[in-house]
Amino acid sequence: MSRAVVFGGAGFIGSHLLLSLKESGKFKELVSVDLVAPRAPVETVNYKIADIRQPLPVDLCQAPDVIYNLAAIHRTPGHETHEYYETNVAGATHICEFARALGVKKIVFTSSIAVYGPDEAPKEETTPIAPQSAYGWSKLLAEQIQQSWQQEAPDRKLVISRPAVVFGAGENGNFTRLAGALKKGFFLYPGRKDTIKACGYVDELIRSFDFMLGQEEGQSLYNFCYPHPYTIEEICQSFERAGGLSRPRGVVPLPLMKLASLPFEILNAFGIRNGINRARIQKLVVSTNIVPAKLKSSGYVFETDLDSALKNWRATSLIEDGFA
Repeated sequence: MSRAVVFGGAGFIGSHLLLSLKESGKFKELVSVDLVAPRAPVETVNYKIADIRQPLPVDLCQAPDVIYNLAAIHRTPGHETHEYYETNVAGATHICEFARALGVKKIVFTSSIAVYGPDEAPKEETTPIAPQSAYGWSKLLAEQIQQSWQQEAPDRKLVISRPAVVFGAGENGNFTRLAGALKKGFFLYPGRKDTIKACGYVDELIRSFDFMLGQEEGQSLYNFCYPHPYTIEEICQSFERAGGLSRPRGVVPLPLMKLASLPFEILNAFGIRNGINRARIQKLVVSTNIVPAKLKSSGYVFETDLDSALKNWRATSLIEDGFA
């Protein structure tokens, strides 16, 4: 019986992946492993509750043909430093131990562009890595742990994807918040209009997993995003075309935004969590200029662009997406 296990299967990307794997008909059994139950379970998927921060029992499921490691703590800032390492690094270690025990030959891992560090320069897969956050370091260490697993045996296959912003139905992240703000007419460009924000549609990311699994090399590491370096202005224009959402009302100077965030930081200090702080605002004006060089050189063909992906998202949107 062919089988796939998705660690982090209850999350945004995991839910889309499980649905895609089910529709592909490639596997007789699909297993999701997560700390929480899914919001929208995929029919016939075997959902299990487990904590990757702890060693995984070998009887969690029968030996899978492929493991997808999507489980992570990723919001930054937003967690204590040790939490990124406990989940992302220890999790990778325990998943590799689980794979060894069951004789698994294939792992797909979602890393992050945070391993490159924040600056304006274009970043290909050969760009020197320079993480500057606990999240970025934890993802880099997780990459190295799984690379060591692959190097132990020549018949093992490892795919590492470094996605930029991934969007789609149920995302509840950056693009969801942007869609909601544009829909209400509240959005102002933060600091500048030309900030590059590399991005890609969730269904395109999943297609790239399958494509890279089909490559002959034992290790495939690639950036994931659209080839065009979309700016925040172009993204807003695409939302306008795809969903008729309002144009931004102008640009807010960065110093003014940081000043306005101070009361929210005080509230955070008193335990009233709101997610607004100067570090997060600073991220808004730093480009994520990611280049998917490996995908292009390998012959991957994108089936969507930003406009068509946003139209697809709107057609399948949930009310809470803010794009319905």
